Amino acid sequence: MTEEADVIVVGAGLSGLVAATEIADAGKRVVVVDQEGEQSLGGQAFWSFGGLFLVDSPEQRRLGIKDSFDLAMQDWLGTAGFDRDEDFWPRKWAEAYVAFAAGEKRDWLRAMGHRIFPVVGWAERGGYDAMGHGNSVPRFHVTWGTGPGIVEPFERRAREAAKSGRLTFKFRHRVDALSITNGLVDGVSGAILAPDNVERGRSSSRNVTGAFALKAQAVIVASGGIGGNHELVRQNWPKRLGEPPKFMISGVPEHVDGRMIGITEKAGARLINRDRMWHYVEGIQNWSPIWPRHGIRILPGPSSMWFDATGTRLPAPLFPGSDTLGQLKYIMSTGYDYSWFILTQSIIKKEFALSGSEQNPDLTGKSWRMTLRRATNKGAPAPVEAFKSHGIDFIVRDKLDDLVAAMNKLAGSDLLKLDYLKMQIEARDREIANAYVKDAQVMNIHNARRYIGDKLIRTASPHRILDPAHGPLIAVKLNILTRKTLGGFETDLDSRVFGESGQIIPGLYAAGEAAGFGGGGVHGYRSLEGTFLGGCLFSGRNAGRAAAKAVG
Repeated sequence: MTEEADVIVVGAGLSGLVAATEIADAGKRVVVVDQEGEQSLGGQAFWSFGGLFLVDSPEQRRLGIKDSFDLAMQDWLGTAGFDRDEDFWPRKWAEAYVAFAAGEKRDWLRAMGHRIFPVVGWAERGGYDAMGHGNSVPRFHVTWGTGPGIVEPFERRAREAAKSGRLTFKFRHRVDALSITNGLVDGVSGAILAPDNVERGRSSSRNVTGAFALKAQAVIVASGGIGGNHELVRQNWPKRLGEPPKFMISGVPEHVDGRMIGITEKAGARLINRDRMWHYVEGIQNWSPIWPRHGIRILPGPSSMWFDATGTRLPAPLFPGSDTLGQLKYIMSTGYDYSWFILTQSIIKKEFALSGSEQNPDLTGKSWRMTLRRATNKGAPAPVEAFKSHGIDFIVRDKLDDLVAAMNKLAGSDLLKLDYLKMQIEARDREIANAYVKDAQVMNIHNARRYIGDKLIRTASPHRILDPAHGPLIAVKLNILTRKTLGGFETDLDSRVFGESGQIIPGLYAAGEAAGFGGGGVHGYRSLEGTFLGGCLFSGRNAGRAAAKAVG
């Protein structure tokens, strides 16, 4: 059966919802197809911490943070490291996105009811030089309501459009091919999957009950990335990051498999920068998993000591929260695919947060009372304490020799030598007595505590790791956690997709992670964080508005 629409959007994640609502608001008819059920509306954004990159926001100014478009652009370019011919459009997208983040982004969201937690986080701090990687100032604005809070305005708009007849959802519709007529992408076809009320995030049935075909004047591919497909991650793994990890855990559900990317590429779309990717190194195995190999990322403050698998401290400036891909490259250079945090109860209480809406019930539930407990509780936030008690990667001991023995047992090796670890920890501890030090990580701690947001809720008072008053000692085995695809389909600023010949493919658009969050790789080699959701918003908006205008 063929059904007509003005535009088809493939993917009901955040970028797809944004695109679809912009199309519907323009008075056009849009169909949103997704292989998952209605319970998965919002895609990966629902599971996120809800962080957004904003520049010179009221929240920053209230905290004494001085930011500007020029400073943010300097940080973006120093982080992205654009150096390829293919980076022409990604750089154009970067300039446009930073202008959006410094301009109308906050007000646009606020008009839809979106709100921001008042303390701005400082992610990816870098530590090289002014023109190198990292955020010079805090820019990580957490959505009040986390991931569900960023999805809600667009879900509400989409459901209102559905009631008016301008938007139709086609859940459990798996796209297998794009329809092309005389060079124009004018529809999709595929399989209807059996209904499945499985919990959001869990693997759903792939039983086929029928077929479908849809026609439209344009198609927007907003199908996400490849993070749930470890085989594809390894296939695209860049040599600059060493050998692919033998063991990885997943920061996204299994259906984030890159399948639609392959279908779109087969139809002639130009996929660029496929070797650019974003995976975290502070991954822990979920003690209560939802999807296969389910992992959670620790969002660490600056104080935990970080050691590689052999017990050697990571070099400066590879401290917690500084340079994700720099840390990944170093860890893989050791010949092992894991590393260790060693810390104290005082540090975990104040500095550990877990990425994910479900791991932050206070922020997700918009409870000020629960949120304030983060600063007043004797222990860490409840989800962190739950991982400390039940997580396979956590070890808690009163004495260092017992801790190291348990670390070796967990790793199944004798790589860690007590005397070597003790020497490094004691040397760091001697630096704590003074406010002026030569240990770069301790300098970093002092610098963090000069920012009131970090001092209040994200950085523990400097203390000796081996001070029993701050115990017990805690070790955390850190795994590689797959997450984001930084490359994608090359697009112009209207999200129109280029073909292999270098010409625009009529009728085809791409948004979100499938488009490298814009242009085929707006982040370049690295991200400043808070930019993935924002990239979905910006590229989805551009795609929806451009497609609505093009279909007349």
